Amino acid sequence: MTNLDANRPAAAADDEKRRRRGRWKMLLVVLVCAAPMIASYFTYYVVKPQSRNNYGALIDPRQYPIPDLGSSALDGSRAGLEDYRGKWIMLQVDRAGCAQACRDKLLTMRQLRLMQGKEMERIERVWLVTDKEPVETMLIREYDGTDMLRVDAARLKAWLPTEPGTSMEDHIYLVDPLGNLMMRFPKDPDPNKMKKDISKLLRASAIG
Repeated sequence: MTNLDANRPAAAADDEKRRRRGRWKMLLVVLVCAAPMIASYFTYYVVKPQSRNNYGALIDPRQYPIPDLGSSALDGSRAGLEDYRGKWIMLQVDRAGCAQACRDKLLTMRQLRLMQGKEMERIERVWLVTDKEPVETMLIREYDGTDMLRVDAARLKAWLPTEPGTSMEDHIYLVDPLGNLMMRFPKDPDPNKMKKDISKLLRASAIG
């Protein structure tokens, strides 16, 4: 047996060790990157759940990732909820005509964002318009800062869960920075109670 043949098993063993070390390093990098997300969900969903007193209804985010809603900006250009990944999204749904209940939701979302103080930049407000009718120019100006997207109403209805006896237009929803629906507020909500829920989520989360 030549020296070359004798060295081959040792070299193969060294290569396998390097591969194992490389895999462990890659796993460590993934865990470090995912740690803030894991910690925030563990804190909110697992640690002392019996002590929580949420106003909004918690939704398992793993079951409601943002689907393809066939969405676009009001001018027809490409736009979607996935564009807000990395931010919390307060979401409302209504027709372009936007009756008083719709305007009340727009006002509530604007107030809630302002009420978060220095944390407000972590939150985006979005109105999903479910028909093709024009939105009043004055309404767009009045609620400047609320992004308005047209969506396919059937796809949206298949995504958003509702309370018994209500429709998706009755609620304000919250989407997390990973793009998952995670909370639904009741019809005609109390803004002060909503503020407490949102503040708790922002404090518990290391993302967004």
